[in-house]
Formats: sequence, C-alpha cells, structure tokens
Amino acid sequence: MADVTQRMLALLSTLETGRAFTGAELAARLHVSPRTLRRDVERLRGYGYPVRTQPGPGGHYRLAAGRAMPPLVLEDDEAVATLVGLATLASTGSAGEGSLDDAAARAYGKVDQFLPKRLRPRAAALRSGLETGGYPVPSTSAEVVGVLADAIRRHEVVTFQYTGAAGPTSRRRVEPYRQVHQHMRWYLLAHDTDRDDWRVFRTDRLVDPQLTGQVFTPRPLPTDTALDYLRQGMGRSRQQVVLTVEAPPGTVADALRHQDVELEPLAGDRTRAVLLLDSWQWLVLNLAFLDADFTVEAPAEMRADCREFGARLRRAGRE
Repeated sequence: MADVTQRMLALLSTLETGRAFTGAELAARLHVSPRTLRRDVERLRGYGYPVRTQPGPGGHYRLAAGRAMPPLVLEDDEAVATLVGLATLASTGSAGEGSLDDAAARAYGKVDQFLPKRLRPRAAALRSGLETGGYPVPSTSAEVVGVLADAIRRHEVVTFQYTGAAGPTSRRRVEPYRQVHQHMRWYLLAHDTDRDDWRVFRTDRLVDPQLTGQVFTPRPLPTDTALDYLRQGMGRSRQQVVLTVEAPPGTVADALRHQDVELEPLAGDRTRAVLLLDSWQWLVLNLAFLDADFTVEAPAEMRADCREFGARLRRAGRE
C-alpha cells in the first residue's frame, strides 16, 4: 500500500473497530512491514489519535476511546449503512423534541455534511428514494433510553413515573435488566422491587427515570432472553390461530408477512401456520385473497366467522 494517506486511513479504519491487534496482524492486513507499521502508528499519534501499545509477548495496538478523538473514519459501505439506519429510525416516530427519531434526524444531517464528494450523490439518492413501511408509533425519549442503559450497565436501581395501558400513573422502583426493541416499540424488562415480580414496561410510557445509587445483585432472567419473556407476555394476551394452507411456506409467508407467525412445511406443498393475534378479522380477509384453499384448525369461533364472511360475499355477488 504505497499511498501514505490511503495507508493511514486503512490503519485508522481497522483500529476504530475497537479490537486489539498484534503488530503482525496489522502488518498483514495493511500489507506493510513491521517497521512501516510502527512509523504509521506514530503518525496517527501525532495527529492526535490515542493509539495504545502493549509491548512484549501478547503485545498489541488498540485505539483508546475518548471525547478528544478526532473525527470518525468510515469505509464507504459503513457510511451508507449508517445513513440508512439513521434515516430509517428518523421515520419511525413523530419527531418530537428529544425523541430517538428526532435525534436520528439531526445526526443524519451531521454525518451527511462530512461525507466525501464521491458518496454525496449516493447518499442524496438514498434519502430522496427511501420510504419505510410500518406505522407511526409513540416517540421514545433518547434521554430515557440512555438513563436506563446506564442503570442496566451499573446494576443500579432506578425509579420512574409510569402510565399503564388503563391510564393511572404510579411511581415505580425497579431493578432494570434489558431494553428490548420489538414491533417498532421499546420495552424495559425489570424486576419491580415493590411488587417483587418481573415486569415489562413500555418505554414511551415511562418518564423521569432517576438513578438511585443503590446497586443490586443481578438475578437470573425468568427466560433465556428478555425477548422471550416479552413474547410470552404478548402471547398470553393474544389469541392463537392454527391454519393448514394448501400452499408452500414461501407463499404463505408472503401473505402473512410482518405478523407473529410460525410456519411448518407439510407434505404435498402444504403449510401449517400458527399465529398470535389481537383480532383475526383482518386474517380472514387476507386469506380470502390468497389463491389457495385453507382450513382453520382452531379456534372454532374463527371458523364461524369465515362462514359468515363467505355468506356475506355470496350475497354481495348476486346479480
């Protein structure tokens, strides 16, 4: 790698992954000699980048994190991925002041300004041609997410005001364990110290989180992952529907995309579908437009709705 500038950018980009690299690893990645590598590391230090060196056996180079670090260097694909992620997040909420989507929109503008000229046309094309699916969701405060992240990392009890689905607001005191992003919403899995039980809180309904300074000893999670616990809770409040569809899994997946569904291939290009739903009315309509026969295995109430729906369509189709 003869060009010094290109070589320095490659070295910086490699070190910014946060990993520790041996001298031999870095020299091999950059296709330079150990002596050239040492000179390049000294150049980076001269530019203000805090490159830490561990000498001796097991020695390594590592780029230390810190507020005084010069600007981040991204590869072309990393810059594009960053902008796509920020643009997508920016489109998910109401852009209220202090919300995650508002922060993402502001960050997008800052990153975009520092793009090299060769990437600006592509970034502009991505922004102007990007549409995101889904539906507007309540905004989540970036400050709330940050405070909860600190509490989880420190194993520190946190208090906050919480408004339940039915409306009443109460002050909660919890041991926070995980934040979960599911179905375009943020959730907190925590152990409620007053109720002595595990709880899941919608983060957009949570305000004024306060670190208490009280450190707790972590408990084992009630399930393998926080996401498993969240899904179990959602499943308890929803209805299970079991279908046998005379179509292969790929076709069924397309018809039922974005839904909480498990698909099992059956003999003869058929599919067993198990769904968890708040209401199956929309499902009856979707299946009516699927070019395949299907059988409702459960629940019986849905079979009755299908018969009623079919009768209504037959009446509508009379001449």
